[in-house]
Amino acid sequence: MILVQRARSLGRSIARRRPWGRARGDAAGGGGAPGEGRSEREERLRRAGRAVIRPFALALLQGDADPPATARRLRVKVPRWFEALVPYGSWDLVQVADLVLAFLLYGLMISTGLDWNDTAARAHAANPLIPGPAPLIFLYLVAIGVSLPVALRDRWPLAAWRVAAVMAPLIVYVTMTVGDVVPPYPIAAIVMYLLVLYSVAVRCERRITGGVWLVTVLALWIVHPDSMFIGTIIASVAVLFGYNVRARRTATARLVEEERRSRQAEGAQAVLEERARIARELHDVVAHHMSVIAIQAEAVPLKAAGDVAQLEAGLAEIRGLSLEAIAELRQVLGVLRDAQGATDTAPQPGLDRIDELVSNTRAAGLTVLVKRSGALDGLPQATELSAYRIVQESLSNVMRHAPGATVAVEIARRGGELRLRITNGSPTEPGAVDGPGAAGGTGRGQGRGAGQGLVGMRERAALLGGTLDAGPVAGGGFEVVATLPVAERGSA
Repeated sequence: MILVQRARSLGRSIARRRPWGRARGDAAGGGGAPGEGRSEREERLRRAGRAVIRPFALALLQGDADPPATARRLRVKVPRWFEALVPYGSWDLVQVADLVLAFLLYGLMISTGLDWNDTAARAHAANPLIPGPAPLIFLYLVAIGVSLPVALRDRWPLAAWRVAAVMAPLIVYVTMTVGDVVPPYPIAAIVMYLLVLYSVAVRCERRITGGVWLVTVLALWIVHPDSMFIGTIIASVAVLFGYNVRARRTATARLVEEERRSRQAEGAQAVLEERARIARELHDVVAHHMSVIAIQAEAVPLKAAGDVAQLEAGLAEIRGLSLEAIAELRQVLGVLRDAQGATDTAPQPGLDRIDELVSNTRAAGLTVLVKRSGALDGLPQATELSAYRIVQESLSNVMRHAPGATVAVEIARRGGELRLRITNGSPTEPGAVDGPGAAGGTGRGQGRGAGQGLVGMRERAALLGGTLDAGPVAGGGFEVVATLPVAERGSA
């Protein structure tokens, strides 16, 4: 009866007000389309009304909760002998606990309802003015309304709250029917509603949670205004506790996602670095040997001039260079394919093979002068490999861009650094092109892939913490100067 009276009072107060949607022109009798001439104040009121109504709509009709976690930590596997009797091979302990609690609340509510009816029956027999017991069907429905939301709250929390909201009038009716002899709120119903409020706050966004809280407060004000204050405090504690849990879970999920993205970025960067390393190694090996072979193949017929023996010797030398290129290429690929990352145990070219490199270059028609100074023994393998590749690529550039030029190679160790200087003069044979090594070159080759050698050399030096400068020199020619830091083998 109280609920009906308050609803009628609210309806009469709304009917006395002027509708918000009426246009100013209509109010003045000027006509016009609906909404035309609406004042800015009315627009603000409409927006405010929508903002107020939106949480209620989300809570009661439109909103939805977040999906449950896909990976449950609290799971128990069903024994083999019990699998034929249950539908699932493993059970979520949280849902199992909810089902057990729902069953206990159902039994508690039935027992409490029967006690209510017995008390109400005795009171009615003593005083016919006191209402009699409630129908048994209502007691069973109330028990279902108290237990079902608890069973649903973990998987469908918002649906569980809506079930509780739908069953609330029946609970209110039963308690009002025997209200003279029982407390206004059953303990089982209070436990159920607080659990559902907590679940909604954990799994729903703020607007939905706010709408659920507002509906709860309004229901308390309508049904039991005397206990509204304490009821609001208890409901607020449950909501705030659940919201705190949600905030922590959201922050943890955000950190996990950021860590996952960071790992992905690190993996992508590692892939790019590995690609650059592979490209650098293959370029240094293939470019040098192919340059020597190409020049040899072009020079042998000219040198032989019909001499079969000299032609055969030249072809044999080309074949030897090809086999050497294949062997070194296989060696590089073997290092790159090493799944265990044991690159230190694989044989790598170092400064001890500079003479062999120079010999092949001289055979291609270049005049190469080598000067060494300082203690070149005991250098780290990475430093020796980088120094060898820098000299190799520099000589390859001279062969491609300054054929016939004289090359001076200086290798010096001074204190804690290894210094490389490769200088070539102007080309003396036709066929020179602008690029690294050419007189007056800019340090950038022409054509597809030009300049990749200099990029690779700079990367090698930078990886060791060194520097590399390349450019034309006065009087014609080109110079490459590299400085590599040196640490003794086994030093930290």
